[in-house]
Amino acid sequence: MIRFLRIAIIFTGIGILMMAYYVFFTEPGEKISENYNTSQNRLELVENRLKSSKIPDFSFTNQYGEEVTQVDVTDKIYIADFFFTSCPSICPVMGGNKQRLQEYFRDNDNFMILSHSIDTLNDSVSVLREYSENLDAIRGKWHLVTGSYGAIDKIAKEYYVTAKKDELALNSFVHDGSFILVDRKRRIRGIYDGTNVQSTSDLIADIDILLNE
Repeated sequence: MIRFLRIAIIFTGIGILMMAYYVFFTEPGEKISENYNTSQNRLELVENRLKSSKIPDFSFTNQYGEEVTQVDVTDKIYIADFFFTSCPSICPVMGGNKQRLQEYFRDNDNFMILSHSIDTLNDSVSVLREYSENLDAIRGKWHLVTGSYGAIDKIAKEYYVTAKKDELALNSFVHDGSFILVDRKRRIRGIYDGTNVQSTSDLIADIDILLNE
């Protein structure tokens, strides 16, 4: 019993030392939970990790049948996300948070939302338009876009998000609820939980900073 207690004490001591090393000796930017608490730190952390990453040129069609390309986001701060109109789970929640973003930046022409449908077979222009009207999406500010499945899949990878067909279920898709914050140079500056109210509040604060850079 005494030997067992000694061993337990030794391993507990090792654990405490490892935790102390992590807290006091890791490099800045490695302590994500600490450095992710303020807007400036959130932006700097992602910028440092993805500083060489830039969203490539793209071309999609929005809910009005208009072509949307990288030219439309020139000198703008924008949010990218992925959804499909028949999604019964996280998409309605994401839609509500995007409405909140749109309303907060309603009068700022330098902000835009770019929502990509991953159901390229069923989410036609007319379907996207009806869906956008139900969300009160403002024309020119909130684009709901479609394109070939290959193009959507490719751009999703550029945004570091999951957005693909569900191989285990017919006519279903797998995607996360991320909102990706992109700056005027088309660099990713933050990735947020689009299903979470507090994360959306953090996103609003970070957008404000980028708009004033």
